Amino acid sequence: MSAQLKENLLLQAKEIGFDLCRICRPDSVGHVPDGLGGFLEQGYHGQMGWLAERTHWRGNPAALWPEARSVIMLGQSYTPQHDPTTVHALSDKGAISVYAQNKDYHDLVKKRLKRLARWLIAETDPETQVKVFVDTAPVPEKPLGQAAGLGWQGKHTNLVSRDLGSWFFIGSVFTTVELDPDTAEIDHCGRCRACLDACPTDAFPAPNQIDARRCISYLTIEHHGPVDEDLRPLLGNRIYGCDDCLAACPWNKFAVEAREIKYHAREDLKAPDLETLVQLQDAEFRTLFSGSPIKRIGRNRFVRNVLYAIGNSGLPRLRPLAQDLCEDPDPTVSDAARWAVQQLSD
Repeated sequence: MSAQLKENLLLQAKEIGFDLCRICRPDSVGHVPDGLGGFLEQGYHGQMGWLAERTHWRGNPAALWPEARSVIMLGQSYTPQHDPTTVHALSDKGAISVYAQNKDYHDLVKKRLKRLARWLIAETDPETQVKVFVDTAPVPEKPLGQAAGLGWQGKHTNLVSRDLGSWFFIGSVFTTVELDPDTAEIDHCGRCRACLDACPTDAFPAPNQIDARRCISYLTIEHHGPVDEDLRPLLGNRIYGCDDCLAACPWNKFAVEAREIKYHAREDLKAPDLETLVQLQDAEFRTLFSGSPIKRIGRNRFVRNVLYAIGNSGLPRLRPLAQDLCEDPDPTVSDAARWAVQQLSD
């Protein structure tokens, strides 16, 4: 029964839209120290205080839900149709991380996880219990993904797959059903350090370690308030997230283009005009990014990022746009505007 159920599960996962499906035990990653491998002790988490909460769950997934017997780990490709790094050469355009160039993956992946969970209940027992997670709970998804065989944690700390490269989302279904676990994946990075060398801000103190306080994804999304002035020039025109370490991974040559059309980039977000974005007011911002993960950072943080990009553009014609925001009601926006004006004046 277990072997047949697992075979049917893999077929169902693919039919629903997942590109990878593997199984592990909740206790298969062992116990990670409370400091999550030194990440928290070093303060690498920056303002993400929530990472320091419930570390007993983050470090030991078996404690998250003791009744669970299996964890179904799913991967879904969002491989772009274009080279996302080419936009860095366009000084009047903004660079938005590939995953945020269309619909919010949290919603799309969770819907599919719930479909798979409902199928599992129907195929087993009405008493079967399930819990689904996608990047919003204290679940160590990357260690679980490696334990299940989805891929391995590369030197950039993200999961890498021999089938999908670095471009895929991860989701999990915890269940009380006993399923045969798959073999854990081993590291295939070898001596390669392409991802480390690609980082514009040197956010990797060592392979497999990341200092979020220097990571552009953290700085443009999670960080509240002004970004340190010594880091602002390194942001370039990246206004939401950064793909440089992912894009540099040689394993991407095996990646398959995303099947889900809602992950394909919107034309207006591949290389949007800084001139348009910097003038957005709150209502316009919400309309433009409706259904997008960008919406959650709000207009003020987003315009702050755009102003840093304008300051780095070297285009004096954009200076008046920054000048107009020097007295913006939000102090972080006004600070970024004054910095941009100074950069373009110099």
